[in-house]
Amino acid sequence: MSTAHNTPTDQSLEAHPSARARSAAHAPGELTLAEMSDAQIRAIVGELLQANRDLKMLNGKLSDTQNKLVQSEKLASIGQLAAGVAHEINNPIGFIFSNFGTLEQYLQDLFEMLDAYEAAEPSLKQDEGTLQRLQQLRKDLDIDYLKQDIPNLMRESRDGIQRVRKIVQDLKDFSRVDARQEWECVNLHHGLESTLNIVNNEIKYKADVVKQYGDLPEVQCLPSEMNQVFMNLLVNAAHAITAERGTITIRTGVQDPHVWVEIADNGQGIAPENLQRIFDPFFTTKPVGQGTGLGLSLSYGIVQKHHGRMEVDSAPGRGTTFRITLPIQHAPEPQAQTPPRTDTTVATPSPNGSTSPIAP
Repeated sequence: MSTAHNTPTDQSLEAHPSARARSAAHAPGELTLAEMSDAQIRAIVGELLQANRDLKMLNGKLSDTQNKLVQSEKLASIGQLAAGVAHEINNPIGFIFSNFGTLEQYLQDLFEMLDAYEAAEPSLKQDEGTLQRLQQLRKDLDIDYLKQDIPNLMRESRDGIQRVRKIVQDLKDFSRVDARQEWECVNLHHGLESTLNIVNNEIKYKADVVKQYGDLPEVQCLPSEMNQVFMNLLVNAAHAITAERGTITIRTGVQDPHVWVEIADNGQGIAPENLQRIFDPFFTTKPVGQGTGLGLSLSYGIVQKHHGRMEVDSAPGRGTTFRITLPIQHAPEPQAQTPPRTDTTVATPSPNGSTSPIAP
């Protein structure tokens, strides 16, 4: 009886069942691993190594995308938290504002009483000691200065409370925490102004804002979503300005039956190779940690949802202009209607020779 000895190649195939199966089932004209030359094996190994590198790169991109999604989710949560805080602040601000008006009235009454005391001072001449004490106290307290300064303090405090109240209201309007997502007819200028107030800290140190507003009709839209678009474009415009101070210009106008809004900056502009990708999700030229690459993509989707257009004109060193065109009236999405059923009847002869309809 002869004993079969396995060659190293046979042992390798036995150690790798998948390779053995491929070897046994290979089509005519295909080479087995044992039949391949060293150059062919090296080529296959090279392809496998390249595929492994591509897979690692893809995993890296997926990991980066996941991190950006997590960051975006955190930003969304922070936005919801800020909107909730604004909603809660609104009530005490209302109390302060109301009490402030009452305090002003009380001070006015006290000043009238003080004027009456001052008018009565000459009648105290016979009581020289009391008159001197009152005059000294009036001098020590500087009553004349207080009568001038207190109204100024009250006026400045009222202005400060009004500013806080406006910021809170703009934040509520921006987030629409107290309203449902419904299509509303709104003045886009009000949305631009409230958004400018929200992002003022991003802009005021870098650019001057020039407003060239046209006479716009009310536009039927989702106000909070349009405010989101305005915010993204304004913040991007501020970030694009690399000079010591730049200019952001906001223009609006009507091109019946549409309105348009332009937000332009005189910043560094967009490179031609990036211009075709700026609306792609997660594409950003900002440093890591300063942008998610979702702002323009989301804005583009919102404008499309409104059946509008978003266009960009930019060149390096010339700045960037984004133009949003929206229909004045929102056209609702057509709803698929189920066609009425038409039952077709088939006439079949009955045993007595007549016909009776049968629905299919």
